Amino acid sequence: MRQVKIGTTGPEVGALGYGCWRFLGHSLSQAETLIETALDLGMILIDTADVYGYGGPGFGTAEALLGKVIAASPERRRRMVLATKGGIIPPEPYNSSRDYLVSACEASLDRLGVEQIDLYQIHRPDLLTPWEEVARALEDLIEAGKIRQIGVSNFSPAQTRALQAHLAPRIVSTQPEFSAMHTAPMEDGTLEWCQEMNAAAIVWSPLAGGRLADSYVPGEGDPHTLLALHVELDRQAHQHGVRRSDIALAFVLKHPARPVALLGTQTPERLTAARRALEVNMSRRDWYAILEASRGTPMP
Repeated sequence: MRQVKIGTTGPEVGALGYGCWRFLGHSLSQAETLIETALDLGMILIDTADVYGYGGPGFGTAEALLGKVIAASPERRRRMVLATKGGIIPPEPYNSSRDYLVSACEASLDRLGVEQIDLYQIHRPDLLTPWEEVARALEDLIEAGKIRQIGVSNFSPAQTRALQAHLAPRIVSTQPEFSAMHTAPMEDGTLEWCQEMNAAAIVWSPLAGGRLADSYVPGEGDPHTLLALHVELDRQAHQHGVRRSDIALAFVLKHPARPVALLGTQTPERLTAARRALEVNMSRRDWYAILEASRGTPMP
């Protein structure tokens, strides 16, 4: 699998990673199968967050389940690059104060059953905490050996730069929503910031929450361009002998920022099938045809 470096000195991970936002309600055996499948396929970036499970089984439950998977076979920890996020605490909803972030990270370490998190990310920007205080928390966590690298999630480039101005270690990643249906990171400077700083773009929802999956039928509430986007994705899928979702992933992966696309499927077979996206040789004209279908207008 194509490798992507997390920052200039960080570990290399596969262009596809595994996201644990729906990693809930499984038996230990089922959870082990999912993580083992991902690791065996080269999807060694395993991304979770403390808030995953809130509104369902409970705050922290996705981390706790992943911790059980790691404890069942400690060798798995050495095979993965472990990422988690903190800073969301419903119903506040965000808190990146120094005391809260440190305690949130320590709680994540506890649930995961590990001594260090490879990539700790601020889940969403807290508009009420000064950036220098956020930076102090992150630097304290690095100095204590509790985290290895720092990333942000759902930050604008301006917010990322403001945090970096107060932070000695480099921010090595950002985690935006990016798909053929949601192209904002190409328009707001996020992916340019990644190329400027040699930082990783760790993409969530690369299939637009399933709306670019093979079985999805556009309905009320979907943008009017979704049907045209499906038509273009399906045309290219037929051309390459793959699925609609493979073309949608290939669109994301072709961007020169070299994103890592996080997959959230709960089916090992679909994880295995997703590797077909890496084999799609998408032409420049086909890539732009997808973007035009998404925008509903030709390129200027």
